[in-house]
Amino acid sequence: MLWIYPSLALLLGGADAHAPSAVAPAAPDTPAVVLGLEVLLSERLDLVKSKRVGLLTHPAAVDHDWVPSVDRLVAAGKAEGFRIVQLYGPEHGIRGFMSAGEKTGAGVDPHTGLPVENLFGLGQKGRPSPGSLARIDVLLVDLQDLGSRTYTYVSTLGEAMKAAGEAGKPVIVLDRPNPYGGEVFEGPVLKKGQRSFIGWATFPVTHGLTIAEVARYYKEVEGIDCELEIVAMKGWRRDMQWHETGLHWVPTSPGIPHVVNAWLYTATGMVGGISDNVSEGVGTTLPFEQVGAEWIVAPDLERELSARKLPGVLFRATTFRPNWFTFKRKVLHGVQILITDPAAFRPIKTALAIWTAIEKLYPGQASFRDNHARVWGTERVIADVRAGKSAERIEASWKKDLDAYGERRAGVLIYR
Repeated sequence: MLWIYPSLALLLGGADAHAPSAVAPAAPDTPAVVLGLEVLLSERLDLVKSKRVGLLTHPAAVDHDWVPSVDRLVAAGKAEGFRIVQLYGPEHGIRGFMSAGEKTGAGVDPHTGLPVENLFGLGQKGRPSPGSLARIDVLLVDLQDLGSRTYTYVSTLGEAMKAAGEAGKPVIVLDRPNPYGGEVFEGPVLKKGQRSFIGWATFPVTHGLTIAEVARYYKEVEGIDCELEIVAMKGWRRDMQWHETGLHWVPTSPGIPHVVNAWLYTATGMVGGISDNVSEGVGTTLPFEQVGAEWIVAPDLERELSARKLPGVLFRATTFRPNWFTFKRKVLHGVQILITDPAAFRPIKTALAIWTAIEKLYPGQASFRDNHARVWGTERVIADVRAGKSAERIEASWKKDLDAYGERRAGVLIYR
């Protein structure tokens, strides 16, 4: 079954008329997956009853009716005898309007009047402050992650767990699906010398874990000392794709408006996110869905990538001009990436193919930022691309570390 834009289905002809489009269909009244948030409120209120609760969340954490976690929990607390007394926001904030990298510190949530600490850039490594932790009995975490270690929500989770542990406050993580599913993990495992807020733990680039499994990894593998309680989902399987969950997609950040952008974030973010002169489409209406540069010849790049027959994707030559962000008003040429099968799609394989194709066609023309080793987790990837190594050879160099990660990961899995 193809997962493509309706217009492309018409162009291809003969595509299944009932195949899902790249924009997720409306969620049914009864979703296949019951979220950790909903399990907490229906079955595990004992965890928060009569307690002062700090809540780390954002607007992408909604129930199946699109009610944000913060609003649902504030209302439930009034009825069920617990109080949300402190809010914590990750990057982009508690209501999600802040741009990537924006730092605002503390404030007040305009909807609830509750105090907010925006942890991204707050100081103390982005941890909740001792003063705010003193006002709570338990820290509740409800975050929709993307499944990539470069997406900072998992880093914020780790720092929050550390701070809560030091303050003697239990942590409860409400689980949510990984939009990549739960079976695939790819890329080089982070080298310890490259640790940063976009590479916080010894993960490969995509980790194949849910947010609660990440928390278990932090406690059991990374050794974070805190009292941890998990509220698992019901109905989620590791092989489940997002459209099978029956859940709505809510933007996890301004550049991820739809689930297709979540899937492609890693594929193109590992390209444009480390380059001064190659764009990942941010600043356009198709963020992370395209890559391009002023000096690329679009049909040539399309032919090169199409010939590689990568799983789950098609490539279309395109020209685009960002209206904001790094490449504002520059005319760029490259490819749009269309996902045809999200289960087969491999974002890091795709990213590596794009880099090796660009280097083959335009040797030495791409320029790299100093952050490329931190983003990829190792200095070797771009060095190998520059040396002309094939994507297959570069991928093979990660196998030993990935196998070792797979063994560590197996011990924290909640779902089968």
